[in-house]
Amino acid sequence: MLSNPFLTRMHRLPTVRRVTTTAALTLVPVLALLGACSDGNDLPLAVEPPVTTTPRPPAAVASLGLGAVNERYTAELWVRGTTAYTSTWGLRGQARGNAVKIWDVSASTPRLVDSVIVENASTTGDVQVSDDGRLLLVAIESNPNGGIALYDLTDARKPQLITRTTGGELQYGVHTAELARVNGVLYAFCAIDPANGVPARLVVLDLSTPAAPRTVFSQAMGTPYVHDVFVRDGWLFAADWNAGLGIWDIGATAAGTVAAPRKVAQATTVGGQVHNVWWLHDPSSGAKRYLLVGQEGPGSIGSSSRGDVHVVDVSDMTAPREVAVYNVPGAGTHNFSVDEAAGFAYAAYYNGGVKVLDVRGDLGTCTAAQMTADRRCDLRLMGRETALFSSGTTYVWGVHWSTSGLFASDMLNGLWRLTPVTR
Repeated sequence: MLSNPFLTRMHRLPTVRRVTTTAALTLVPVLALLGACSDGNDLPLAVEPPVTTTPRPPAAVASLGLGAVNERYTAELWVRGTTAYTSTWGLRGQARGNAVKIWDVSASTPRLVDSVIVENASTTGDVQVSDDGRLLLVAIESNPNGGIALYDLTDARKPQLITRTTGGELQYGVHTAELARVNGVLYAFCAIDPANGVPARLVVLDLSTPAAPRTVFSQAMGTPYVHDVFVRDGWLFAADWNAGLGIWDIGATAAGTVAAPRKVAQATTVGGQVHNVWWLHDPSSGAKRYLLVGQEGPGSIGSSSRGDVHVVDVSDMTAPREVAVYNVPGAGTHNFSVDEAAGFAYAAYYNGGVKVLDVRGDLGTCTAAQMTADRRCDLRLMGRETALFSSGTTYVWGVHWSTSGLFASDMLNGLWRLTPVTR
């Protein structure tokens, strides 16, 4: 059986517990606030109505078309305008995951127009276009040939290599890489695999000069992995696997910068295996209250997976607390993409396809009948499970929503174009 680095991180699940937090040694008032907010009594609010209704079955998400990929396993994806990019993973037959495929997605069915072969790569991970459309970043997870590749996108469908890093801290494998701009500067946040006795770490590269990426921050992080990060509004959220979720100020206040982050809190979610994060912003209300936290358990390509979506309240960044969960029996989540304007989260669920959750409004208030045994709100029982997509034998790795449309990368089949959910 082929093994996925994401899927083989199979650790015994911790005893079910309420989320716990620790705060950084910063200012005394902050510590006082943390002590007040993490006394163990922060639980979802239960409101008991006279009648509990049964959630309606989710609607079906329609497929518009499939760009088939049969020779390699399809991994991450990114879409900008009418062009999409998908990376490839591992070994499928004799074909390595060293290709980034380029798609025309102007019509219903994605059409392959070109491919880029990444030198000395056996797995290409994250693929992302910079916010100005000028650069394409590809993460390379191939010990000892790991690193990143940066491409010029003057012609979006003919990427031209600018640089391919070799050696140094990135050589053990860049598991994920996120492009984000902080105070006008573009950075690559690279999660490095543990290898050869060297622990996992987060390395941040300044990409002001793309031909010469410059390390501005490097720190061991995660137990045993730092899997991914999410950066927004000067906050960095690190998916530290069984060490939980790290929250860092990298420019949100005067206390932290990208080069000198200030740790604000560390939280553990039920089950650990913290894989990815999305900080929800609700433009309808202005609320920025919740994190969606993905848990990735064990799985087998094409047949099984495990892991829940956890909802963490970050109304107080120094005292995050888990308030809700979404569980799919027999399937586990991988990556998210959120249409915040409409209030829908799209979650890749491997053999479970794509699940669509209504994430607008209050996710931490529910009836007693809508709670789990450990008193977290259950999003499915709350009627938040809105729609789903599955077609035959699917194994959906990633999903990407943008104004260009809704797309899903399927390890077994290729690139799907789907119909977005509307209210």
